[in-house]
Amino acid sequence: MGKTMLAVFVGLGMVLAVASGSYALQAGGVESGDLETGSVVGQPFKELSVDASFFAIEVGNMKTWYPPTTVIDFKSRPGAPVLLKVTNNATAEHGFHLSAAVNQSGPFVLDTKLVLKPGETRYIGVPTSDLFYAAGSVLEYRCHLHPAHVGGKLLMLK
Repeated sequence: MGKTMLAVFVGLGMVLAVASGSYALQAGGVESGDLETGSVVGQPFKELSVDASFFAIEVGNMKTWYPPTTVIDFKSRPGAPVLLKVTNNATAEHGFHLSAAVNQSGPFVLDTKLVLKPGETRYIGVPTSDLFYAAGSVLEYRCHLHPAHVGGKLLMLK
């Protein structure tokens, strides 16, 4: 995947070259925004069901994204885009970095970053086809502004 295949046929003075490439994020990629104005591949966020919610929280001196593990079972889920809700319930600004870079690399890996103010909620929409192609089975989420904060994993059952 992501490789280019080249076939060359030479005969009777003709050269035929066919190139075929397969790239992630073909359906539109990751979109983020608020519930009222955000959309992914033409579908407004407000018309989609939230598949998972994440919360920046503070427990004593520990700052973390909760829950530490989230599972989405795609075996029984319709093929609509995935909608994630991200809320900062902490007292300071926090980042939310969602990435598949742990299990894939290249220019088309699923990778998105948000910065949320205290009390702010944002939504992330991803076409299902892009999610499967660009993410493998595990996505990691963490605060990219504060590397010491605890993150988590999003497991996708296909």
